Amino acid sequence: MSRSIPLAVRRKVSLRANAQCEYCLVAERVSLYKFHIEHIKSLKHEGTNDLINLAYCCPDCNYYKGSDIGTFSDDGESLIRFYNPRKDRWDDHFELDNGTIHGKTDIGRATVKLFKFNDIDRLIFRQQLIDLGLYP
Repeated sequence: MSRSIPLAVRRKVSLRANAQCEYCLVAERVSLYKFHIEHIKSLKHEGTNDLINLAYCCPDCNYYKGSDIGTFSDDGESLIRFYNPRKDRWDDHFELDNGTIHGKTDIGRATVKLFKFNDIDRLIFRQQLIDLGLYP
């Protein structure tokens, strides 16, 4: 999380995202941790602090994404960008099945894989939230 992002911008990003992770859809209110303002295109890759390049992100998604902007396909031949919450619709790229997030497209599958959406601890947590009516 960059400290150079003003508080007013942080608030706008949080409000726009309805205070939930724009990648895995977990709400900040159910997290033990403060959410991050994430650069969709990292500063390292010449991204900016403009609102269009910022996403509200849980610590897990932000950690696994890091400064990456994509990954290679399973065959190692094609570079596939990650899901971009400013350009893409979540439902076009992902589906939820009993707490498991499945990628429906190459972009969705690449994001699921690198963000580790379905690691066991994250999966158990989402299932508990579903049981409590708190997810998505």
